[in-house]
Amino acid sequence: MLHRSNGLARAAVRFRPAAFAGTFLALLMTVAVVSACGILLETGIRASAQPGRYAAAPVVVAADQQARLRVGSGEGAYEFTARIPDRARVDATLLERLAPLGRVVPDVVFPVRAVSPGGTGGHGPAVEASGWGSSAFTRTQLSAGRAPQAPGEVVTGTDLTGTDLTGRGVASSGPASSGPASSGPASSGPAPSEPGPAPAGAAERLVLDTPVGKREFRVVGRAEGTGVWFSDAEARTLSGHPDALDAVVLLAPGAPEALAAKARTALDGHARVLTGPDRAMDPHLDDAKALLAGLGGSFGGVATLVAVFTAAGTVALSVSQRSREFALLRAIGATPRQIRRTVATEALLVAPAAGVLGCVPGTALAAWWFGQLKEKGAVPADVDLAVSWTAMASAVAIGLGTALLAGWAAARRPARIRPSRALAEAAVERLRPGWIRTPLGLAALAGGIVCAGLAATAGGEGAADAALGVVMLFMLAVALLGPFVARACTAVLGLPLRAAGAPGELAAANSRTHARRLASAITPIVLAMAFSSTLVFLHTSEERATLQQQEAGLLADHVVPDPAPDAAGGLRVTRTAVLAEAGSGEDRRLETASALGVSGNPAAVLDLGVREGSLDRLAPGTVAVDRTLAASARVSVGDRITLRLPDGTPARPEVVAVYTRGLGLGQVTLPEADLAGRTTTGRPTELLVRGPAPTDAGPAVPAAQWTAQQSTDRALNAWANSVMAAVLGGFAAIAAANTLVMTVLDRRRELRMLRLVGSTRHQVLRMVRWEGLLIGAAGTALGTAIALATLNPLARAVTGAPPHIPPALYASFAAAALGLGLAGTALPARWALRPDRH
Repeated sequence: MLHRSNGLARAAVRFRPAAFAGTFLALLMTVAVVSACGILLETGIRASAQPGRYAAAPVVVAADQQARLRVGSGEGAYEFTARIPDRARVDATLLERLAPLGRVVPDVVFPVRAVSPGGTGGHGPAVEASGWGSSAFTRTQLSAGRAPQAPGEVVTGTDLTGTDLTGRGVASSGPASSGPASSGPASSGPAPSEPGPAPAGAAERLVLDTPVGKREFRVVGRAEGTGVWFSDAEARTLSGHPDALDAVVLLAPGAPEALAAKARTALDGHARVLTGPDRAMDPHLDDAKALLAGLGGSFGGVATLVAVFTAAGTVALSVSQRSREFALLRAIGATPRQIRRTVATEALLVAPAAGVLGCVPGTALAAWWFGQLKEKGAVPADVDLAVSWTAMASAVAIGLGTALLAGWAAARRPARIRPSRALAEAAVERLRPGWIRTPLGLAALAGGIVCAGLAATAGGEGAADAALGVVMLFMLAVALLGPFVARACTAVLGLPLRAAGAPGELAAANSRTHARRLASAITPIVLAMAFSSTLVFLHTSEERATLQQQEAGLLADHVVPDPAPDAAGGLRVTRTAVLAEAGSGEDRRLETASALGVSGNPAAVLDLGVREGSLDRLAPGTVAVDRTLAASARVSVGDRITLRLPDGTPARPEVVAVYTRGLGLGQVTLPEADLAGRTTTGRPTELLVRGPAPTDAGPAVPAAQWTAQQSTDRALNAWANSVMAAVLGGFAAIAAANTLVMTVLDRRRELRMLRLVGSTRHQVLRMVRWEGLLIGAAGTALGTAIALATLNPLARAVTGAPPHIPPALYASFAAAALGLGLAGTALPARWALRPDRH
């Protein structure tokens, strides 16, 4: 029996190459998409970076850079995590607990800027500042002078060599390195130099803008690294957070893991103890890992469902096209088991080869995508793409499982039918609804409607993240209810076809009679249109709303990025981010929200669109929030909102105003004083000025130019959405073309019969073109309806406005769908009707 089943399967592949070529292509594309997403997911999980600053530090103690929120209680409790927007720090009192274990080096790192003499005029670029004690693990060496020991003393690095800040040239003796050396394990650092004269020719005084203000220092040494160094005590003071440290480095002889174990015992969970690659603590790496995991996990999950869903439809179409063959086999005595075994054997003949070959374009897609992310700065340069057998084997297994399950489901009915009725049942298309497909389709439709409504009330990140899931539910409903949908489309679009003469009327009759065949052709076009439109137009809606809010809300005439210290006039603004606790009960979560720290009442230069409360009440301990965040957090004026400040510090300020332009200007507005010591920069990032550009604040840009620059900064999101739309839409388009070709080639006997009864080749081709136009129009209409049903609540939740759909962009999508329907039917029909095919 096994031999006979194998023989039937091999014969089917040999004598029906078109159907199996379509199945092969569908499975190949499925494995390509799944393997690409799997490779990106694995890269995000395994990505690591060199320890960098702490390469020679055996053990590093640092704060957890994840904010954690415990949700629920009992066995159903879980922990929601989100990355701290800036940098979480450890309490300086931990130094006492660690002191008995060995040499303890407190470490703070913060930016400073050189200021011209007198504090007027320009200021230099930011350089990294820290305490000289860090030289114990960075291996920074003095090239001249001595180490700083008292307040007001500084050692400068090679990046300040040659700077003329006091009218005197700066020179240094000894070789200069491009960065700190890091050779060998650091069980101890270099002993501080004995006091000596300042380096010859060095500037005696140096004015620096620090997080706590402008200070003047005496240069006492020159180092072979980049940056500036103060005494450890003064570095902590100048950082703006003297009671908190970026990290603590523990130096002691012995194995790092043994030392780390002692440190964990001493700290008792109050901080993280890091060794090995974990010492990198690179926020850029954390962002890259989250991005790659999101692409490979969240988007990859949806892409996998789409790919499997489409491939299953193609396999099912291939099996259903051979219903007459299975009916004949049943009529001559084949058992249901033999039919199922034949279909399974066909899948085993096609799926493995398609899977192995599909890994090649999948790896190429992942490599291209990863390379583009690197070029755009979203992934650190030292992170490599992780290509292993795990992702590929999983993709091949998914492709094989899809082929087996889809084939089994499609062969279930012809295998179960009685031999006496097999040929009669196969001669006509079944019209009655399936008792499994129909309830599931109605459930998916209801689920899509409910989820779209829930997403509309979620707002913010939750609404945007729900977009693809809502589309997927609607698409599942279209696929399961395909015959009903096809008949409805034929009833509506068939009316104008009947006015197009005999070819149009014949096309309408064919479509009405073969609703299942029509549904198989329409579904992939709906898929391509719905996913591409949702992804692209959600971004255009956000972009337009952001731009409109910025143009309407920015009243300032000029913006000074990175203003000079003590700049007079204007509103000093610190742009950062905070975490807000949203939802309630079991739905609580942490959302990242853009934040503005302002030095006064922003009403003079910013129109935030206040609709409740007043910004006049904005004072330390209070906050103004955007309406979408207020809705997510379920707060209003007079309530307290739970926030995590940029460094993770909890806060519960009172809400004094709710406004509408947070998407373009900032979702949270709070006094600058509440951010003191909570950001790494420790200083305003912008100065908003109404009137002429100031002369002492630094280079100013017009407000319109600033708005354009903000749009450029969002280009990565636009590119990411476009690529995701291209991947999903492109896959669906290929699947649609594949399905259309399979459908038309399966009708060769029907098309030739039309020629035999007197139809001309031109008339038959016109009929096929009308069918292709009906398929393209139906797919476009359904895809547009699904996209609108998804976009309307989501866009209103995120932007407060209806979705923005650029007419030219939508017209290009619609033209592509119509062109796909026409080309996918007309071209194979021309091939089937060639004179040499008769």
